[in-house]
Amino acid sequence: MSVTWALPFETKIKPKLNNLVDEETYEKIHETTVKDYVRFWEGVASQLYWYKKWDKAIDDSNPPFYKWFVGGELNASYLTVDRHYNSWKRNKVAIIWEGEDGTTKELSYADLYFEVNRVAYMLREKMKLRKGDAIAIYLPMIPELPIFMLAAARLGVVFTVIFSGFSSDALASRINDSEAKVVITADGGYRRGKIIDLKGITDKAVEKSPTVKNVIVVRRTGSQVNMKEGRDYYFDDLIRDIPQTYVEPERMKSEDPLYILYTSGTTGKPKGIVHDTGGYLTLLHGTMNWVFDIRDEDVYWCTADIGWVTGHSYIVFGPLLEGATEVMYEGALDYPQPDRWASIIEKYKVSVLYTSPTAIRSFMKYGEEWVKKHDTSSVRVMHSVGEPINPEAFEWFYKNVGNGEIPFGSTWWMTETGGIMISNLPGYLMIPMKPGSNGMPIPGVEADVVDDNGNEKARGERGYLVLKNPWPGMPLTIYKDPQRYVQVYWSKFPGMFYAGDYAVKDEDGYFWILGRADEVIKVSGHRLGTYELESALIEHPAVAEAAVIGVSDPVKGEVPIAFVILRQGNSPSEELKKEIINTVREKVGPIASVNEVYFVGKLPKTRSGKIMRRVIRAVATNSEVGDVSTLEDEASVEEIREALEEFSKEFKKS
Repeated sequence: MSVTWALPFETKIKPKLNNLVDEETYEKIHETTVKDYVRFWEGVASQLYWYKKWDKAIDDSNPPFYKWFVGGELNASYLTVDRHYNSWKRNKVAIIWEGEDGTTKELSYADLYFEVNRVAYMLREKMKLRKGDAIAIYLPMIPELPIFMLAAARLGVVFTVIFSGFSSDALASRINDSEAKVVITADGGYRRGKIIDLKGITDKAVEKSPTVKNVIVVRRTGSQVNMKEGRDYYFDDLIRDIPQTYVEPERMKSEDPLYILYTSGTTGKPKGIVHDTGGYLTLLHGTMNWVFDIRDEDVYWCTADIGWVTGHSYIVFGPLLEGATEVMYEGALDYPQPDRWASIIEKYKVSVLYTSPTAIRSFMKYGEEWVKKHDTSSVRVMHSVGEPINPEAFEWFYKNVGNGEIPFGSTWWMTETGGIMISNLPGYLMIPMKPGSNGMPIPGVEADVVDDNGNEKARGERGYLVLKNPWPGMPLTIYKDPQRYVQVYWSKFPGMFYAGDYAVKDEDGYFWILGRADEVIKVSGHRLGTYELESALIEHPAVAEAAVIGVSDPVKGEVPIAFVILRQGNSPSEELKKEIINTVREKVGPIASVNEVYFVGKLPKTRSGKIMRRVIRAVATNSEVGDVSTLEDEASVEEIREALEEFSKEFKKS
């Protein structure tokens, strides 16, 4: 039994674009791209530079282990660096870097070319790395991070970037699984004014990692760190005597691995998603143009961390593939003041912005006055990523940053897809925006919503999100565990890729992603997604952010409880609590009545901005909290605990 899903927002918004079309027109054109999707993607791939053209566009002889552009040869480092160095873009700014401490640095495409070649030479000659070897990169958001990635790609060395918020155990597990020979880290990294001891964490991890022969340490903070003779080397010492040089890029087969990126599962060890070279770059080339409408004059800023797939695809390889100028920022978006993010937009005249709904909701919490201090009129395209965006956050950002007139999309994709799959497309054909919706699938990708048996659901009915055809950029496999790849993504609905998300396809063909299918609360037999409840909570004008979890109930099985951050100028009260609960009942239905609302000042989030609901659930049920190494602020856990304890005291009094 399920609750009837109601469209959360009826309004269609038409941005001022010449390529605006209606939904029916887009669907007809899109249909032609998926009817012969292989030929369509060949057309996109042909826009890249290939040393050798492919013999076969897709090898589908062993599904689901599809291989794209078989026989083709290319190199990711050449396409992102050399190609622009050998053009008029040589002196164009590639990366504008700003550190949390205010340090700034600019790298032109010529600078990038020289540095990538020097680092590639160092890795080859001093670290003795060769094509097929693996390295692990554990760095903060500093320019050396993309430089090492591009240098590795130049040599055909497979890299795994490990988010700099991970603990030593998490780092060790990823190093060991990837069999990395070299680890690149830093003496430290800045986060909210504090120095994170990355080298110390690395030392503990390497103690458990027998494949590691060397550790390279980038000086970022100037902190004193332990250096093990014969194993550890400072990066500047290794590179100092290397002059400007040229390292011939390896001719990589299209299906050769580019990188491994680990993504956590609900159970078991993290999954090492392996992405290829040719298909991956083809997908990024398409989406950078269709989704972001990237132009030579743009200043592009993706606020993600390179430790996650968003940073791989849309900070490193995507923008540099297109020869874009981009901003790369090291720190927290609201540090030291809530307007840090807005000041960066104004300072660098950012024109294309890619950020997360969680970040937007945290900006909302501080109020409009912080945004109004800055001129954001340079922004002409915006998108969000990471989780579904609720309509209120869309409206707030659209009004205060987009001035109520520019394209603002909500992109859906995941580590496994490699790039964006569903989105509004201001650089292709733009349909009217529906706040909270992800829009329609990109060209060449067929998405659908199905029931438990894999049958297409009627429009307006909730089901499981699937992708029905292979696409460039899809995983080659899960590293060293191909059976898990089949079991997790291809066994639930044979012949279709199972994304693990609930979704609705509305009457106009728009997709609404409702969150993870495993983030469900079952109330009296009714299955409620946390996204639906959280979106309803945020519709109350006093609520800035919300997290919902289910707790056991002897009668209903489970009941939802909510943790809420109020917007500035609002104070907790019993009356406000009742209003908020009634808002959810009105928006979702009586069955969705929230059992209790707790007012908090912080929610447990990762440094990438995702709410850690499992941490909230653990505190609420007095369970083991587990690994919180990616937590942005551990004080948030205490806020949850204190809110629950205060409620317990009041309940006992009554």
